[in-house]
Amino acid sequence: MYERGVLIMYGNSGVCRVEDVAPMKGSRGAEKNRLYYKLSPVYGSGTIYVPVDTKIFMRPVLSRREAMDLIRRIPEISDDCGEDVSDWHALSAIYQEQLHSHDCTDLVHLIKSVYLKNRTNAENGRRPYKVDQEYQKRAEELLHSELAAALDIPMEQVAGFIAAELEKSAL
Repeated sequence: MYERGVLIMYGNSGVCRVEDVAPMKGSRGAEKNRLYYKLSPVYGSGTIYVPVDTKIFMRPVLSRREAMDLIRRIPEISDDCGEDVSDWHALSAIYQEQLHSHDCTDLVHLIKSVYLKNRTNAENGRRPYKVDQEYQKRAEELLHSELAAALDIPMEQVAGFIAAELEKSAL
């Protein structure tokens, strides 16, 4: 069970802070003696109430060290996600699988793959595909929000931070 103040990754909502762990009072449909997390999305708005024993994916946010290790490994992570797939439904399923693994390495893999695919399309005079752009954007949101929380920097600075770290390691 997570304690108050802990940052977690919650489903596809991204980074959330555990505000409270308690039975819900006065809410219709809530079980009287069941414990609920009260979650606040860090990079969004609203409040999420979820039973402590939910089947929805939850895990602690990466530590600073884990985040830095991931950034250093980015050049080694494959970029071959779905370039041979011509069926949009199959490609979408591959992208969904990457997103729903809740693994940062898979998110980097998806982002790099779509980036490479878009670059190849641009070189051949084709525009990026909407499905690719949508999944890349969602993967970047999830990855950047977690890295921002782990590194304690604003989310808008994550891309620049990654670029600077990769440049340092290339020297």
